[in-house]
Amino acid sequence: WEYNTDLFDASTIERMSGHFVTMLEGILANPQERISQLPILTASEQRQLLVEWNHTQVDYAFDKCIHQLFEQQVERTPNAVAVVFENQQLTYQQLNTRADGLARHLRSLGVKPNVLVGICVNRSIEMVVGLLGIFKAGGAYVPLDPEYPTERLRFMLEDAQVSVLLTQQHLIEKLPEHKAHIVYLDTDAYEFDQASEIPRVSEVKASNLAYVLYTSGSTGRPKAVAIEHHSPVALVSWAKGVFTKEELAGVLASTSICFDLSVFELFVTLSVGGKVILAQNALHLPTLTAANQVTLINTVPSAIAQLIRDEHLPQQVCTVNLAGEPLQNQLVQQIYQRSQVKRVFNLYGPSEDTTYSTFSLIEQGATTSPTIGRPISNTQIYILDSHLQPVPIGVPGELHIGGVGLARGYLNRPELTQEKFIPNPFAGKGSERLYKTGDLARYLTDGNIE
Repeated sequence: WEYNTDLFDASTIERMSGHFVTMLEGILANPQERISQLPILTASEQRQLLVEWNHTQVDYAFDKCIHQLFEQQVERTPNAVAVVFENQQLTYQQLNTRADGLARHLRSLGVKPNVLVGICVNRSIEMVVGLLGIFKAGGAYVPLDPEYPTERLRFMLEDAQVSVLLTQQHLIEKLPEHKAHIVYLDTDAYEFDQASEIPRVSEVKASNLAYVLYTSGSTGRPKAVAIEHHSPVALVSWAKGVFTKEELAGVLASTSICFDLSVFELFVTLSVGGKVILAQNALHLPTLTAANQVTLINTVPSAIAQLIRDEHLPQQVCTVNLAGEPLQNQLVQQIYQRSQVKRVFNLYGPSEDTTYSTFSLIEQGATTSPTIGRPISNTQIYILDSHLQPVPIGVPGELHIGGVGLARGYLNRPELTQEKFIPNPFAGKGSERLYKTGDLARYLTDGNIE
């Protein structure tokens, strides 16, 4: 093999040489084989890509629901502050009591497992009460942004066949005509307290739906991703292993509940005893009364860039999670240089796989472009060609995701579900299905993904 040492190093050429020999052996062993099916990876490389780099299995409470993790935390720290918004706050016990009252009211309206409940509210403490109340009643929440155009709201309400809709009195003008029973989270609170004689025996299971999120629908009509309880429970389990209690002590919750970054901000925090600090958006951070209690920010690179530019990152912030947009190393290094931040993570994941699929801690002083790292716990990543064959290290292919975070599928879209969630050809090593992301990626030699 003759090669240009400016472009290739020896290990790359050795790998290519191995691929060439493997292919020749495959042709000799089976001359009738289609070219697309000829083996190219050596046995050790195949094992590394499919098994070793996907060895992410850890135990987690797979039989629990997300609100049960919160309830366990209520037992541990009933008097700790759970949620702060402007000048209001609730302790874990107070939040639990209010959510219980709402849950009983919702059950009296027929909410039970897998029943979809709309929630169209401004950011507020009522929003958090509403989400937990829906969980406790057994239902799954369908978030609706009050700022969405009326037509989009109408489509979502009809498509999800929402039977109960939680909202606030002042938003009623913004809602289209619909058939759902309306519950006002701000003015009906007295009724929730009166519902206490209806016992709240929740038969909700980990395999029931937790939430249904409508994605942007930039390619036509919006599609709804249906997520079961065990998936965010697995996300919480992973987060507990990566982030310390000190890091999760005060989490800025600035993402709309219509986006799944909010699942991390709200439910990871409430499952570990942290404080959810609500904000209209990340750029409002400097104006918050509780700004100096924020220890972790979970947002997009463009928002953190603005906060750094304006020197508005509070001293207590020690960890920054960035996702949703490409991340430049220059920005990461600016965060380290201009703040007290100790850890910056780059995270990747589509809504179809419960918030995050891969993560990477970007080091202070790093000089290379950030990668999206490696799969989180109980998640598998496969980079495949168009024939679902694994591609070699360094070669681009389509990123496929397997594991416990995968959605049940798309609501009312069986053909799309079948097209995007395919049988896993490597099923012995992970989940039975793979999600085709449509994203191009490649493995680097150290197992990180670009």
